[in-house]
Amino acid sequence: MKSRLLVAAAGVPVLLYLVLWGPPLALLAALALLAGIGGGELYRCVGGEKDSWLAETAVFVPCCTVGWYYFQPELVSVWFILSALAVCGYAICKGGAVRFHQIAAVLFGGIAIGYAFSSFVHIYASGVSRGYLLLPFLLSFGCDTFAYFTGLALGRHKLAPRVSPHKTVEGAVGGLAGNVLCALGFAYVMNRWFGGAVPYGAMALLGLFCGAVAQVGDLSFSLIKREFGIKDYGRIFFAHGGVLDRFDSVIFVAPVLAALLELLQIG
Repeated sequence: MKSRLLVAAAGVPVLLYLVLWGPPLALLAALALLAGIGGGELYRCVGGEKDSWLAETAVFVPCCTVGWYYFQPELVSVWFILSALAVCGYAICKGGAVRFHQIAAVLFGGIAIGYAFSSFVHIYASGVSRGYLLLPFLLSFGCDTFAYFTGLALGRHKLAPRVSPHKTVEGAVGGLAGNVLCALGFAYVMNRWFGGAVPYGAMALLGLFCGAVAQVGDLSFSLIKREFGIKDYGRIFFAHGGVLDRFDSVIFVAPVLAALLELLQIG
């Protein structure tokens, strides 16, 4: 817990600066860096360290996905196709030495993880207040935090024991309820001090839905870890693990939230 608090004390101010006040290119660089590290972590997780070209590509592709989405969003599908062709072509040239799980890790990391972090660019480009860039973090970390402490205090029934043995049904419910409170708190702050007109009902539903999405993201990356027999994806955040340990929920919530904000016209 001490290590987690220290990481939070150092990381939260940096996050707030980049999201709320930092130059757009600094935010872009941070997103690309996180995406690249996440892609590399996933590739190492599946046991693909032996192929240096794929290891480098696993970092390069998600970084470029974020950059491509910032500079040429209308052509991002072209980048995805080129990436898939390059990786599959390389695997063919290697004559079976590259396994399918390595290909899948590179492409999932490059496309899905890269696209997830690109969602912040999408939210930024939509013209809403920069405060909305905090929502994917708020509705991911908020759910994780409430679920953790609720499960610690009240947890009795296992949620998915074969995937994550410490998570409980009570914790999951607490996470959903806490996420609704976080969403309503965000709406109140935006309306009270920043001249917003954020509908509370829509934000409550958004918080509830994103809470469910966050837990799916958390459990999905836990499932991958369990399959390949690792405890953490990395150690960049010390006790928090790697990028995929800390941002697993964000990776699922961010693209969903970007789409819903546009669909519901919130902001």
